[in-house]
Amino acid sequence: MGKILHLLLLLLKVSVLEFIISVSAFTSPASQPSLSPVYTSMASFSPGIHMGKGQEHKLDAHKKLLIALIITSSSLGLILVSCLCFWVYWSKKSPKNTKNSGNNHLNIKNENKSAKLYICNKILYQFLHCDLSVLISKWFHAEEGESRISLSKKGFVQSFDYKTLEKATGGFKDGNLIGRGGFGDVYKACLGNNTLAAVKKIENVSQEAKREFQNEVDLLSKIHHPNIISLFGYGNELSSSFIVYELMESGSLDTQLHGPSRGSALTWHMRMKIALDTARAVEYLHERCRPPVIHRDLKSSNILLDSSFNAKISDFGLAVMVGAHGKNNIKLSGTLGYVAPEYLLDGKLTDKSDVYAFGVVLLELLLGRRPVEKLSSVQCQSLVTWAMPQLTDRSKLPKIVDPVIKDTMDHKHLYQVAAVAVLCVQPEPSYRPLITDVLHSLVPLVPVELGGTLRLIPSSS
Repeated sequence: MGKILHLLLLLLKVSVLEFIISVSAFTSPASQPSLSPVYTSMASFSPGIHMGKGQEHKLDAHKKLLIALIITSSSLGLILVSCLCFWVYWSKKSPKNTKNSGNNHLNIKNENKSAKLYICNKILYQFLHCDLSVLISKWFHAEEGESRISLSKKGFVQSFDYKTLEKATGGFKDGNLIGRGGFGDVYKACLGNNTLAAVKKIENVSQEAKREFQNEVDLLSKIHHPNIISLFGYGNELSSSFIVYELMESGSLDTQLHGPSRGSALTWHMRMKIALDTARAVEYLHERCRPPVIHRDLKSSNILLDSSFNAKISDFGLAVMVGAHGKNNIKLSGTLGYVAPEYLLDGKLTDKSDVYAFGVVLLELLLGRRPVEKLSSVQCQSLVTWAMPQLTDRSKLPKIVDPVIKDTMDHKHLYQVAAVAVLCVQPEPSYRPLITDVLHSLVPLVPVELGGTLRLIPSSS
């Protein structure tokens, strides 16, 4: 605010200076030829020019002085009114003194305010030294910059007490257990108004568990996308924490592919739809969020399916915002088989790490195999290592496709999907495509009714 007051004083000084210059311009000899000594001397010897004319010139000068005074005063008043309106606007925009919440590590509101103050100071400067088009341009850039930081403000999240969640899950009984995670279990719950939900119960046994809980709540409270799990709320107790999501009736992609049904419910087109939904979610995280988000634990068990097999990404405990963490602050985490080689070996994390994991998921959909298969008690085999030589061989590829979908697709589409998967799992990150390119490659392979652009020709019976 001190800077703004300083600028207001500067404006007053400039306006007074302009007033003095205006008065000088109207009263100086250069602007009044009738008062010039040379002109007076010539006039006294010229016929038809009376000496009384000097009184008329003096009267005319007074009129001009009055006009200059009115114009300059009006300009000064306009500037003062504009500055006053600007100050009132800033007073309303500035946040009141409130207590800090526990989420300051993601809240960059103060930095945003400082940036805006700097821009506004520049605007005042442009007001004095530039034209109106520059002023308008600077202001709109300030507003646009604020809206781009889409992850800087925490959204509304409902808080649940322990008794409510205990009642909703039937006392966290085994009959409502629908999944297990690294730090806790997931239970089916029925909230008020018969709203079905999934409650993740996290045992607060370590600082890492607490960090992941806080990270997931913070991120999901700001992220809203049709292919990303919706957060209903959270609960926090001394010994346990709880995250409440929307319920996905068909479970995870991992369960559908590798569980008892062995993928029998997933047709070729349904698998392509799931891949497209997942790509849209990752594309949103990488390209639409500001700052961009790297999921860091993309895998089939974190891709959940609703009753219509719409796919949504879940589990953001390990997700990071680009630029929010230094390289040394990111602990190597992930799931074997999905972790990109450069991240596993060198700790180098980029958006291409998510692209690699997506490629592995695409291979699971295509081949129906797990990302890592155990050959013996001491030996495992990577799906990428096993499949890569056969994916590029058109004669071998149809033979390794998941038997559930074998010979149910156009082989041209099969080769296209295999080519996308091969590119995604390239060892060198620079050879992998952006997720946007992957998304555009999958859209033509998904039927219109499932969210793509492929128009199916009805088979003649």
